[in-house]
Amino acid sequence: MHVKTGDKVKVLAGKDKGKEGIITKAFPKKDRVIVEGVNIVKKHQKPSQANPSGGIVEKEASIHVSNVMLIDPSTQEPTRVGYKVVDGKKVRVSKKTGEII
Repeated sequence: MHVKTGDKVKVLAGKDKGKEGIITKAFPKKDRVIVEGVNIVKKHQKPSQANPSGGIVEKEASIHVSNVMLIDPSTQEPTRVGYKVVDGKKVRVSKKTGEII
């Protein structure tokens, strides 16, 4: 995956197109990520020990990784991600600036 937990991303498609947020959780096997404040859904929840009142809870749902683009930390603009081997380690590189992310 071209993004990791903690990366700032911009949403490219869907109902939240154009929004920016930080990735809180990544699911590499499913190619999905959860972005803070994006793709909010309402979930009906039964009363439980953790939530005694139950009711309708709003939470973030996952979004496909192809619908997000990494924001370059140096320029604060969306960029594609490339890879390079530096000192025997694979690192992510910004396609716009050529800098290591």
